[in-house]
Amino acid sequence: MRTDLFRKTVLTAAGAVFAGGMIAGPVAASAAVDSNPQPMAMAAERGHDKGQRELNVRYEAQPNFFYCGPAAARNALTTLDKNVSQDDLAREMGTTENGTDSAHQITKALNTKAGKNDWRTIEIPTPSADDKQTDTLRHDVRTAVDNGRAVVANIAGTATDTNGTTHSFEGGHYISVVGYRDNADTVKIADSANPDQASYWITTETLADWIATRGYSA
Repeated sequence: MRTDLFRKTVLTAAGAVFAGGMIAGPVAASAAVDSNPQPMAMAAERGHDKGQRELNVRYEAQPNFFYCGPAAARNALTTLDKNVSQDDLAREMGTTENGTDSAHQITKALNTKAGKNDWRTIEIPTPSADDKQTDTLRHDVRTAVDNGRAVVANIAGTATDTNGTTHSFEGGHYISVVGYRDNADTVKIADSANPDQASYWITTETLADWIATRGYSA
């Protein structure tokens, strides 16, 4: 039984945006931009034979409550050594104070700014993820990270990481998935909402339920 994630059926009014058959919305809390963003302490090529790999991220926090989409995409693109501003990505995605509509806008912006067509949008439209959806996410994260690309996920609700810290985004949020371990049973998150919690690990099962009703770019 899953006891590490609790979802609410009603999202905050500020976060409720319907697009492409899925709900999407902005982060419910703001964080100041780190004026001197530093790379996360991640190994770019760590022990693939041990079922673990992490990408180098030049982390930057979001400047306001609705820039989580541009910030997550920007952090993801740095793993490919692409330097794109959050403002540029916000214009590309059509981000407003209501947030970024859905993972489809994230996917389009990632492909445009990377100059490739590597990302695709995968939706988990159900209230919680089943085993097949979780297995697909596990495969998608591992494939993307093995190819040097981060995954960007549209999430909502409250999840608990492997250290027991809770992360709550009832109005919706975007995060980057920048590594995995234990053969992708656990994944590393780059989270723009709070530079004091810039990265953490969660189980892939937890992440799949966190994405449920929304989607991700992989």
